[in-house]
Amino acid sequence: MADRTILHCDMNNFFASVELLSLPELAGKPVAVSGDPEHRHGIILAKNYEAKAYGVVTAETIWQAKQKCPGLILIPPHYDRYSAYYKKINAIYARYTDLVEPFSIDESWLDVTASRRLFGDGKTIADEIRKTVKSELGLTCSVGVSFNKIFAKMGSDYKKPDATTVITRDNYRELLWVLPARELFGAGRKTAAKLETMGIRTIGDLAAADRSVLEKQLGKGGTMLWEYANGLENSPVAHIDDRVKAKSIGNSTTYRRDLVSETDIRTALRALSDQVATRLRKENVRAGGLKLDIRDPYFRTISRQIRLERPTNLANEIDEAALAILRGNWPENAPIRLLAVTGIYLTDGEEDVQLSMFGKAEEDRGRDEQAERVVDEIRGRFGKGAIGYGRLVKNDLGLTGGRRDRGPSFNIPEETDT
Repeated sequence: MADRTILHCDMNNFFASVELLSLPELAGKPVAVSGDPEHRHGIILAKNYEAKAYGVVTAETIWQAKQKCPGLILIPPHYDRYSAYYKKINAIYARYTDLVEPFSIDESWLDVTASRRLFGDGKTIADEIRKTVKSELGLTCSVGVSFNKIFAKMGSDYKKPDATTVITRDNYRELLWVLPARELFGAGRKTAAKLETMGIRTIGDLAAADRSVLEKQLGKGGTMLWEYANGLENSPVAHIDDRVKAKSIGNSTTYRRDLVSETDIRTALRALSDQVATRLRKENVRAGGLKLDIRDPYFRTISRQIRLERPTNLANEIDEAALAILRGNWPENAPIRLLAVTGIYLTDGEEDVQLSMFGKAEEDRGRDEQAERVVDEIRGRFGKGAIGYGRLVKNDLGLTGGRRDRGPSFNIPEETDT
């Protein structure tokens, strides 16, 4: 069976590049998209190459970035613009194939196997896409071309900006096996550190390792990484219209010890609400209702649900609703073994929602959502433990907060925007 031709298109400095389209006078100057510079917890969300040359990195504090680059120009984020360009970019991809699978707001996989008769080989299509995106939108992207999704993704990272890298069955060992193991897609810092203790330092070392030993040390993740390193990943690229709508989105946790105090309950609900809100935003949906499951140490379980005043994807609103359900249905000081928070009655995230005369102003909710999407962006780049709520730090319930997985760790104080 002939190999597929998979592209991975990764926009270069997407947030910063979109902002600079409307600020041409800043071209060539060090620029970063950031949180509020007057806020002590403001962080860098994205930067251009001029800022990168000074050592400015995503997710560091504005103060740290300014120490490296005193002339750094800060721009607030505009997520509506990024969303609009995301749609335009993927519409360009759709001219070449209907197999387009977004990986994030600035990355997509394309399967152009059936398009080669019309547009040429993978490199020709990749170069044409880069040229089209640049001429029509004023943005640049890097494209990896390979026979599977993982190597295509690594190809787009191999050379930047505005470049095409082709990784084939003939050259992947030469190009990729010499790289550190942590550079393999799916291998974070924690995994790379464990691999190093096993004497596995490069992707080539990983490919040559005993698969059964990797599985014993790393579980199914070890097998997955071995397959990735050996070019055996073969998952399909989804159709552009394939997006299965979830009927509900929820998370549950069985705690290391029973929850007994108000502090325990608030900490546990905050963690679950954050997880559910993150998943709602990722799926671009809002919950019109909320279900709470509570289990005691004797495995007795109750389930209660409510309709929300307005559909939401905000952690604070989910947290408040879950707490209200618990207080109305669970005896005070009764121990809790498990909690599950589930968003139900899901609606499209882009639908208009009716305002309540008693609710928070929509402008304030928009700012809250923007702040939480900043957190999503940081976690997407540096791992789920890169940023968390202060309440979750050093708890003894088995919850992670501010845990260092793949990058720097930041804690968000309660009721404070990022």
